[in-house]
Amino acid sequence: MSQKNKILVVGPAWVGDMVMAQSLFKTLKVQQADCVIDVLAPPWSMPLLKRMPEINQAIALGVTHGKLGLRTRYRVGRRLRVNKYEQAIILPRSFKAALVPLFAKIPVRTGYRGEMRFGIVNNRKRLDHEILTQTVQRFTALAYDNDLEKPPVIHQPALTIDVANREWFIKDLNLKMNKPVIAFMPGAEYGEAKRWPTEYYRQLAEMLVSNDYRVWILGSDKEKQTGALISDGYEDDVINLCGKTKLEDVIDLLSIVHTAVSNDSGLMHIACAAGTKVIGVYGSSDPAYTPPLSDKSEVIYLNMSCSPCFQRTCQFEHLECLRNIKPIDVFKRVY
Repeated sequence: MSQKNKILVVGPAWVGDMVMAQSLFKTLKVQQADCVIDVLAPPWSMPLLKRMPEINQAIALGVTHGKLGLRTRYRVGRRLRVNKYEQAIILPRSFKAALVPLFAKIPVRTGYRGEMRFGIVNNRKRLDHEILTQTVQRFTALAYDNDLEKPPVIHQPALTIDVANREWFIKDLNLKMNKPVIAFMPGAEYGEAKRWPTEYYRQLAEMLVSNDYRVWILGSDKEKQTGALISDGYEDDVINLCGKTKLEDVIDLLSIVHTAVSNDSGLMHIACAAGTKVIGVYGSSDPAYTPPLSDKSEVIYLNMSCSPCFQRTCQFEHLECLRNIKPIDVFKRVY
């Protein structure tokens, strides 16, 4: 890596993957402390990337997820030529993800083989599924010149906390801090097969409140109704913050909670990187593939015969991989 000191990383499209990508950034900095890392990523991720001290600059690529956007990619690539990057590291395995580094005339374009990228990705890596069993390992392995014979060391993500913003937000919403706070993250963008039942979150909230805890429900506008179903009838003890926070606010709030209870979602990975204790509830996905990257995390996973199916909805329509995880099972892990 000694000759490659200016690097453009093409980032992933999902929140959790973007958090895990920080392990790659950390590895690059360990290899060469003075390297300059810029990240090309979706606009939504700019606040998240600003909380990663390894990054010099976050560059927004305004192309809708799944769209080719050839003209936009060409314009961005041409604009980036002036930066004279020595290397691009392309995390997504799609053809279109490799186009901006090509248009930017970056001489070394590193990525895994896939989707007809011969010539566009000119430093192609073989993805050994037996060695690189986790997403974070696959990202991190791209920092190395040669294919690895064993999994790389993983430097856990750690986001910068803005204490002033956190204190302002708590004061602005008049959030009470006289009891330990448990954060709920009941959403999962991928689909319902990753969402622990809303009524279970409600029952868990009842258990926590009766044991002198307070609950904050975190999520986007999409989770507003879910949050309302959990918080209905409570005042200060269960607060629905879904849709009231920006991504950077969520990072700061999660840094101060006692425990976060979450589905396998992007916010689960953010909670880990914010330094809080995390209880991750897994259903259709695999905690061996995308584990919470924190020494303070705990996974609840039943490992049923049909798991992991990686489906958005339960093909058997019973969702037992999640329904058989009862609220009391989660409550016992909050201490």
